[in-house]
Amino acid sequence: MSKIIGLTGPTGSGKSSAALIAKNYDIKVVDCDKLARKAVRKGSEGLKSLAEVFSKGILKKDGTLNRRELAKRAFSSKENTELLNTTLLPHIAKLVKAELNGKTVLLDAPTLFESGLDSVCDVTVAVLANRQDRIKRIINRDGLSYEDALLRVNAGKDDDYYKKRADFVVYNDKEIQKYINEISNIFKSYTEE
Repeated sequence: MSKIIGLTGPTGSGKSSAALIAKNYDIKVVDCDKLARKAVRKGSEGLKSLAEVFSKGILKKDGTLNRRELAKRAFSSKENTELLNTTLLPHIAKLVKAELNGKTVLLDAPTLFESGLDSVCDVTVAVLANRQDRIKRIINRDGLSYEDALLRVNAGKDDDYYKKRADFVVYNDKEIQKYINEISNIFKSYTEE
């Protein structure tokens, strides 16, 4: 029987490594970040909604999304980050639901709880990591300055938010093998019949 495993955690915590491990267990990974990009394609309802909320200043001359400008506006305050989530998440949720069919799925969703997508999950897993490791990962992954990476970290939820909501909490800090083992054990338990 198929299961839906919700994967979440703050930016830079290492959720993508958990998604790679899931593939070893024949778990289909549904990446909500990729779906988010699809939700804001030129001419999409998602992009129209964002432009209404954050102004047409987030659009390039060709009508596509200027991601840096949106990020500057959306991560400038917790209120604006929340506004980004409430505006875009319904569009992403619609795309996510279209992906769920048949086999066990790992729903890789940074905003799993905020979007309400945890309600479709059989179990939820939060990946956490210390603040400095997260900042370094964001700088390396996205090519951002320290200040821009710090803005993203500060705009997110704190660890307690995830600890109170997730069924499992796994730390992706210095002990890499321990992290791999914990994630693997969770996936194994939900793929064995």
